[in-house]
Amino acid sequence: RIVSLCCVSASLFQASSLLRACILKCTLDNATLSISLSLPFSLSLLDLSPPASLSISPDRSQFFKYESVSLSCEVQGNSTGWRVVRNTSRGILSECNTDWGKPQGSSCIVSLIPSHSGVYWCESGSGEHSNAVIISVLSNQASLIVSPDTSQFFKYESVSLSCEVLGNSAGWRLKRYTVSGERSDCGGNWGKPQGSSCIVSLIPSHSGVYWCESGSGEHSNAVNITVHAGAVILESPALPVTEGDSVTLRCRYQGTLSNHTADFYKDGSLVRTETTGEMTIPAVSKSDKGLYKCTNSKGESPESWMTVTVPSPVVPVLSMSLPRLLCSLLVGSPYLLVTIILLVKCCRSRAQGDRVEEG
Repeated sequence: RIVSLCCVSASLFQASSLLRACILKCTLDNATLSISLSLPFSLSLLDLSPPASLSISPDRSQFFKYESVSLSCEVQGNSTGWRVVRNTSRGILSECNTDWGKPQGSSCIVSLIPSHSGVYWCESGSGEHSNAVIISVLSNQASLIVSPDTSQFFKYESVSLSCEVLGNSAGWRLKRYTVSGERSDCGGNWGKPQGSSCIVSLIPSHSGVYWCESGSGEHSNAVNITVHAGAVILESPALPVTEGDSVTLRCRYQGTLSNHTADFYKDGSLVRTETTGEMTIPAVSKSDKGLYKCTNSKGESPESWMTVTVPSPVVPVLSMSLPRLLCSLLVGSPYLLVTIILLVKCCRSRAQGDRVEEG
C-alpha cells in the first residue's frame, strides 16, 4: 500500500560517451524504485562558462567608419582553429578574411565601415562559441548639434551649433556654405567660437548649409538653416528623427496672434488644420519624410525637409554561449516532463490502492 506521494528527484552524471542519464527515484514505503532515462544529446552542467573570450581593442561598442579595431579570441588552452565570426545587421554570416578583416593568429584586425555593424564572436572548428559583442559603426566621426533643434529662425534670433566629436575635438571647426555661395568658418565675419561650438546671431544672409570639419578634411552631418525675414516660420526638427518617435511641428508667428489656427502641408498637399498652431505626429514612419510648410492668417512659412531614419535592429547578447544555453534548456524540459508523468502515475497508484483497501 502506498502511504505517501512519490518524491521525485533527479541527478545528472557525466558518462564517458556523449549520452547522459537522468536517474529518477520514487520511494514506496521503505522501498526505492529507480528509473533510468537516457537522453540522446550531450549535456554538461559542470562548466557553463565559455571556453573562449572575445576581447576588443579599443574597448568600446561604437566606432566611426574607417576606424580600426582588433578582435582577439582569448582561449583557455590551445587557440588553434578558433576564428572571429560575425553576423551583420544585414543578416550576412561570415568569418574574418572572407571579404573583411585581416587575420593574425586567433585575432582579426578590421578597418570598419557602416555595413560592418553587427554581432561578433569567436568560434572553434568544433562549433564552440565565445561570448558575443555588438559593434556599431557610425558614418561620421563628429555630429553637428543644433540648439534649439529647428531648421527655421527669425532674423536676430540666436542659435548654438556644436561639434560633438568622438575623442579629441581639437582641430574641428564649424563651417557653412550660404545661399549666396560664400564658404567660411565660424569666427571670421560671423559667429562667436566657443571651443568646438559656435554661437550665431542670425540674419537672412546666414541661410545655408552648416557642418563640422576637421583639419584633415573629415566631415560631420550637414544641417540646412533658413533665416526668414517674414512673419511666419515652421519649427521642425533640424536633425533626422527616428522612426517611432513623437514629433511636433509648430507654426510660429513673430508678433502677437490671438488666432493660432494653422494649416500644415507636406510636399504641397494639405495634411491637417490645427487650431493650436501645432501638429503632432505620435509615431513617425518613413512615409512622413518630406517637405513641410505651414500657413496662418499672417502669412506662409518657408519649406523645411524632415528626415526619418530607421533604427538598426537590436541583437541581444547572451551571457553564455549558445550551445551551452541550449543544453541547459534541454536539461530542464525532459526533467519537468518526466516529473509530471511520475507524479500522475503515483497518484493513480495511490487511488487504486485506496480502492483495494476499501473493498
